[in-house]
Amino acid sequence: MKLVERQTAQELVQQLKAQGKTVVFTNGCFDILHAGHVRYLTAARELGDCLIVGLNSDQSVQRLKGPARPINQQQDRAEVLAGLYAVDYIVIFSDETAESLVAELQPDIYVKGGDYSIERLPEAAIAASYGGKTILIPEVAGKSSSRIIAKIAGQ
Repeated sequence: MKLVERQTAQELVQQLKAQGKTVVFTNGCFDILHAGHVRYLTAARELGDCLIVGLNSDQSVQRLKGPARPINQQQDRAEVLAGLYAVDYIVIFSDETAESLVAELQPDIYVKGGDYSIERLPEAAIAASYGGKTILIPEVAGKSSSRIIAKIAGQ
């Protein structure tokens, strides 16, 4: 399984960097996986040699999205992500942002979707502090878990 603990992820990053590899990190809820997610993760992986995904825990998804979320539990979301060729490793985290995880892992590249701005991402400042860079990948219009949920609910 590609799901690893934080400490293991940190060790993997150090090993990969020692080999001259470029480590890319992104994070999110990835509640109901859709084409937008797949395109985003594929584009993120193409930026380097290894893609690590920080996956929000069930508790942090609830804090971010409300009590009805997540639809899928964290272990299921991790298993689905692990099935994607673009994803090398997954780390579950409980904070609402990935600030502490970015600080610990220090990936070469931090990636977020184009619906964010670098100024609104605290992780971007952390990446810049150790010489990493932040790249925004354009979002796929009309593709989101929230839209899928609304459609199912008949809204």
